[in-house]
Amino acid sequence: MKKVIFAASSGGHLTELLKLEKLFDEYDYILATEDTDVTRVLKDKYNIKYVDYGPCKNKFKYVKTIFKNLILTIKIVAKFKPDTIVSTGAQIGGFFCYVGKFFGAKVIYIETMAKIKDLSGTGKNVYKIADKFYVQWEGLTKKYKKAEYLGRLI
Repeated sequence: MKKVIFAASSGGHLTELLKLEKLFDEYDYILATEDTDVTRVLKDKYNIKYVDYGPCKNKFKYVKTIFKNLILTIKIVAKFKPDTIVSTGAQIGGFFCYVGKFFGAKVIYIETMAKIKDLSGTGKNVYKIADKFYVQWEGLTKKYKKAEYLGRLI
């Protein structure tokens, strides 16, 4: 069975990713997201791994959290050895895409539906390495040649 990590930050990105949950049963999977009060309730339903939530308000703590999450991401990917990373962003989704790619995984990125005219910051970064890059708005395919529009995915 193929191994897949589904990765997204908490909040809207995770909400969009969870719309793909019927795919989870088709794979040996991990759902990777940030550890928050809201996401902790998911641990009984999904095979989940948490990274730290990094609020931007305290810059020192934020930078520390970024480095810690990068290390956690490397450990999760190295141990699980996924064939594919699927992400809807944001920051930790990008971490999993880059680390997964480094370890030989295919990267599938689904840009958030909120981005109508341009890609998100994470989308712009992952676009460079993604094996498949899906957008929710057809107009983005004119600006980003590698982007594919298949209709609303999430």
